[in-house]
Amino acid sequence: MKDPITIHNLTYKYDKYNVIEDLSLSLEKNKLYSIIGPNGSGKTTLLKNILNILEVNKNCIYVDGKDIKSYSTLELAKEISYVPQNTNIDFDFTAYEIVLMGRSPYIKRLSEETALDKEIVKSAMERTKVWEMRDIKINHLSGGEQQRVFVARAIAQDTEVILLDEPISHLDICHQIELLDCINTLKENKTIIAVLHDLNLAAQYSDEIILINSGKIKIQGSPEEVLTQDLISEVYKLKVSMIKDPNTGKPHIIPLSNQFI
Repeated sequence: MKDPITIHNLTYKYDKYNVIEDLSLSLEKNKLYSIIGPNGSGKTTLLKNILNILEVNKNCIYVDGKDIKSYSTLELAKEISYVPQNTNIDFDFTAYEIVLMGRSPYIKRLSEETALDKEIVKSAMERTKVWEMRDIKINHLSGGEQQRVFVARAIAQDTEVILLDEPISHLDICHQIELLDCINTLKENKTIIAVLHDLNLAAQYSDEIILINSGKIKIQGSPEEVLTQDLISEVYKLKVSMIKDPNTGKPHIIPLSNQFI
């Protein structure tokens, strides 16, 4: 069986600077992967390479066993959906209209959405708890509500791979947990890849964590393998204390102020 995403020796440059360098990776179905790493380490660039927003050379990235360069934009939209870091919208669409955009790859030109499209949109909005906001203009919603609408759009797109770039960055702790609980339920027959800054939430929800530093994969593995005191201190340049979460058994990181070192 082909892995949904396979990357071979990917290098990507901005001007002459290697943002991603000789990176190789295979991602399986039925898993939620978190990508972590310091600011500027190449996390968002990697997602944009996978989406072919930032174009790469042939024979670097394969989606379902097929070179990403051989996909049309429409074909790729049926394979991968994306929730970006910034979801600014210039036009005042309703929340429902935004989520309906996720069905665009399946609606023929000059055709209207079908009853099935509408059913999929409603289901996606109910899963992210924004159905009751469906008639509200997107720019009238809070940042956190907007983020849940865009996650609903990704769900409605019905792809085997979902990429999320900091999906919980604008949410309060309650909605962070609600949304990650929802995202975690999506991984059946899918591959979920989320850039996360909260290492403890990454530990709680990830099947595997990919730690990127200076455009290279430092380590990929289970939360217990990746989130060690030595590795986190080395990569983030910060002293930390580690304990085991009494409820989940997962590693829990406590950053230490210099005054306590």
